[in-house]
Amino acid sequence: MVLLTSCGAGATGTIDPSSGGATTGVTTTAAVACPLSGSYTGSYGAAGTMTATWGWTCNSTTRSLTGNGLPNHSVGAFPNVGNPNRISAQSISASMTLAPALGTTTTMVGGPGGASVYALNSVKFDPGTAGTCPGSATRASDCDLAMGRDTWRVEALGQSVFNFGVDANNAHVQPTGAYHYHGMPEGLLANAGASAANPKMVLVGWASDGFPVYARYCYSNAAEATSALKVCRGSFVLDATADAGRPATSFVPLGAFGSDWNYSAGSGDLDQCNGRTGVTPEFPNGIYHYMATDSYPYFSRCLRGR
Repeated sequence: MVLLTSCGAGATGTIDPSSGGATTGVTTTAAVACPLSGSYTGSYGAAGTMTATWGWTCNSTTRSLTGNGLPNHSVGAFPNVGNPNRISAQSISASMTLAPALGTTTTMVGGPGGASVYALNSVKFDPGTAGTCPGSATRASDCDLAMGRDTWRVEALGQSVFNFGVDANNAHVQPTGAYHYHGMPEGLLANAGASAANPKMVLVGWASDGFPVYARYCYSNAAEATSALKVCRGSFVLDATADAGRPATSFVPLGAFGSDWNYSAGSGDLDQCNGRTGVTPEFPNGIYHYMATDSYPYFSRCLRGR
């Protein structure tokens, strides 16, 4: 059962075509999904039945979150072969500005263990992993997926050599019991009724710099809400040849390490932080926003807010 209350929808700034789609004017997100609270009771594998709770509040300057980090949708079996951890309730608190603004530099994020984005249900997005391999690795046992200290960092998604035990929501559980998304939060899209047959641009969370986060679908024309919705694509391309010193591709095919991917402006719909400026249902005048995508980087590895 899901219980949810919210109020408000709003707009920010305007899109200035002469500035490459950047927003102009003062940006405020205060009227969007705030306050927002809810609860959900369901089964969480070996942890049994629990109740997820989340609550967002806003004052004059800040959006704040409290919750227990449990998702409001079904999950896979945890523990499992690739993930020995059991889901448990957490003590989640976070805050971000109600007046986000783009900076001139980017801040790298992506974990493991940290959180730069929280879903509306208080589950964190944490796309990176603690798994690494040395350049000399020739078998899975040469790599450490839990506390790696080697050069080549393993991706949880997009590869079949290493098993991180992710479920259908592209999520799994940290040793602390924290359930977290590595990529597309399928359960959140299903909750919103979004599908290939019924594409929707779904607000799924907020980044720590104050910008909103959406998943999978975006407008074909970023500046036009009447344009068709499409599957948004990231702008990273796979290496054609392996980097020097990398484990052999006969053992780990290209795409398994984050370093196998490189940003190529214009090759997709999004920038190097998996975001873009454009209109959204909640922000009809446009705002910078991050996207969860089906291919690398799956979720933002950097933030652009100042």
